[in-house]
Amino acid sequence: MRTQTKQIQDNLTPKDAHRILVEGNNRFAQNVKAQRNLQDQVFETSKGQYPFATILSCIDSRVPAELVFDQGIGDVFSVRIAGNIVNKDILGSMEYACKVAGSKIIVVMGHTKCGAVTAACNHVELGNITFLLDKIQPAVKAINTNNSEMNEEAIEKVATLNVKKSIEIIRKESQILSEMEKEGEIEIVGAIYSVENGQVTFLEATKKTL
Repeated sequence: MRTQTKQIQDNLTPKDAHRILVEGNNRFAQNVKAQRNLQDQVFETSKGQYPFATILSCIDSRVPAELVFDQGIGDVFSVRIAGNIVNKDILGSMEYACKVAGSKIIVVMGHTKCGAVTAACNHVELGNITFLLDKIQPAVKAINTNNSEMNEEAIEKVATLNVKKSIEIIRKESQILSEMEKEGEIEIVGAIYSVENGQVTFLEATKKTL
């Protein structure tokens, strides 16, 4: 498997980037990894980095983005925060990844059995965690309209809606990324990773019609 170069990155379209991630996850789910020499990639990327994708995901230890999509060193920007929420620092990181460093796709990836989402659904309050979970509350309130105790199915619906709301924030609060998407320079899409079987399901409804 080749290391990402500027030439390879320049020739990729957002659609290509999406396909590469789908193919990588299929390999991962089937436990068939692409052959890579990671030491060579360390050396080659020391001269520069040209990642084709930016993945915003949760800090959950079961969801390492590079492994989930079977990617190597220098292939993807991995942005991780509990509950895959969006704030200004994350927006700035993604703007750098796409506008400056040339990534062709942003994937906001939630996952099943998410501790942060479950905590938000249970209205946990603890130190700075409280402020983070507040960012998931819009999704909680949209699903739990009668403010009742939430079952596992409802919590998973919150996880999916939280991904969609993170994408809404990206489009609304980052003029740079919104314009890049409108111009077809990048794709912004949501996904859910299953901790049960290792498969990523892309949320087609999160794609913006250009």
